[in-house]
Amino acid sequence: MSSNRSCVVKEFPLPEREYRVAPARCWDAELRTHSAPPRRDKKRRRSLLPLLLMGLVLFGGGFLLGRAARAQEPPAQGSGTPVSILGSDGGGRTDGRMPEIPAGQTEWTALGREPESSAAPEDWNLILVNWENPLPEDFSIPRLTQLVNGHAIDSRAYPALQDMMDAARAEGLQPTICSSFRTRDKQEELFQNKVQTLLAEGYGRTEAEEQAAMWVARPGTSEHQAGLAVDIVDKSYQLLDQEQEDTAVQRWLMAHCAEYGYILRYPTDKSALTGVNYEPWHYRYVGMEAATEIMERGLCLEEYLAEICE
Repeated sequence: MSSNRSCVVKEFPLPEREYRVAPARCWDAELRTHSAPPRRDKKRRRSLLPLLLMGLVLFGGGFLLGRAARAQEPPAQGSGTPVSILGSDGGGRTDGRMPEIPAGQTEWTALGREPESSAAPEDWNLILVNWENPLPEDFSIPRLTQLVNGHAIDSRAYPALQDMMDAARAEGLQPTICSSFRTRDKQEELFQNKVQTLLAEGYGRTEAEEQAAMWVARPGTSEHQAGLAVDIVDKSYQLLDQEQEDTAVQRWLMAHCAEYGYILRYPTDKSALTGVNYEPWHYRYVGMEAATEIMERGLCLEEYLAEICE
């Protein structure tokens, strides 16, 4: 969603890729780590060699003594047994924390894999964010990928976004991202700006806030805060109005976005369910399976989630 009627886009030297390339100094740092050390450093290292060897001998002796002592102790309950982080019924914990480690274990072996989150990995891309389902106060995105023009998106959704933008450009189109991840403070600012505009037009406070929420989500209820939504416009037409749907970029995106796991989030006939007016520029990542069914059947995310939760 956006509170403005147009997108002001700053041009960058590399407009064909969304990802911001690392500055050159990062590559220089890698080269410096492999450069030959000064001679005085080599002399200092030679003088430290006997001390290092002595330390290794002492450490090895302590390690062997410790193993011998543990071998004489009775095995602790659960020791050495690979433990899944899933519950006995096959489901994970829902409180966002790892289960308690059984007595005798120092870490999760998780069936020989690295420790992982107890939340189902597919849940993150189907999170429902709307006026009835605000984000938790402590919601955070694991990692953001920084894009050009100061934008960002959840790193898990970035590869599909880049592939989609590349494919559109390969067709001779010029898609431009004009809005992406927003902080809660930024969303508050946009919402209040829209409210003030409506107040100046003569609306009362309550009505102004209700009308504003149809165009700019209240803080905590915006998909942009979840880092899974982007507003994409045609570079040749950057107004956020219904005519945006007639641009070549939007026609292509509506036909192909599901192939990359994205959906047109706020269709023209679903406002009563989404609580948001038609936005032919707002695309949301849900994954390829969900996106394909949603777009082919003409559903909105609320309808799709209601069906799979029955």
